[in-house]
Amino acid sequence: MFEHEGMQTAAALLSSGRETSGRSRPARPDPDRIHTDLSDPDLVRPEPTRTEQVRSDPARPVRRVDHLGDARAALDRITALRSRVAEMEATRVDVQGLPTAPALQPLLPGGAIRVGGAYAVQESVLLAMTMLQAASAEGAWCAVVGVPSFGVEAAAAMGIDLERLVLVPDPGDQWLTVTAALADVAQIVLTRPLGRVVPGDVSRLSARLRQRGGALVALGSWPGADVTLQVTDSVWSGIGDGYGHLVERRATVTASGRAGAGRPVHAELLLPAADGAVRPVEPVTTAGSVGGASRVLRPVAVAS
Repeated sequence: MFEHEGMQTAAALLSSGRETSGRSRPARPDPDRIHTDLSDPDLVRPEPTRTEQVRSDPARPVRRVDHLGDARAALDRITALRSRVAEMEATRVDVQGLPTAPALQPLLPGGAIRVGGAYAVQESVLLAMTMLQAASAEGAWCAVVGVPSFGVEAAAAMGIDLERLVLVPDPGDQWLTVTAALADVAQIVLTRPLGRVVPGDVSRLSARLRQRGGALVALGSWPGADVTLQVTDSVWSGIGDGYGHLVERRATVTASGRAGAGRPVHAELLLPAADGAVRPVEPVTTAGSVGGASRVLRPVAVAS
């Protein structure tokens, strides 16, 4: 009897479970009727994709990606940036100039030594020394590499501060390495090239000078020098007929180079003057001039 009652109880539980599951689970819709039969409330329409939403909304603008236009705009920005960098690296003496001696200002573009510039001085140590004079007088550090004939007493007489002057008379084969190292601490570096200079070394040294705010003066030839200064003519005075001594030298200095004008520039300098300084030659007034105007003598008739 107990077995019969247990079987009836189990059958009742199974039948109730089937009824419950049948009520909680709705019938699965037919996939063929999902988009066609919209009257059945038990059917659920799937959410449209983003593409379908855009197509179904005519008021919403459709953005088209123009890859060619974007590439051209990027190329224009790159070209403009390159032009701006080229302008910043170009020779612009009117923007940044180092202190320059008045005697040399007419010979240099913009009247000043350019930051990051390179200048070549042919043969004349005194003329190269003049390139350092104004900057040293204002407290800048200067360096001289490979010039054993650089006179310390003459430099002091010109106004160069010896306490802020670094001298390396004999750098040997490492002259370019020493020059580049001193460019980190000195505002103007005077060096004598003792070997061949390749364009790569010139570019790296110029970049370092621009970063440090300095300039290079080469005693001799230098590739790509902004200006080359050379004494083309000179006359000494002070020696008479078998007596006297040298007093001063009147020299013609010529400036030429890629940063200068199309034609070479000339200037008359006292190199040196009687007091040891370097200065422009002052125009000499003749005996028959008053206030810069010459007297003109005309014949007149005299009554007898």
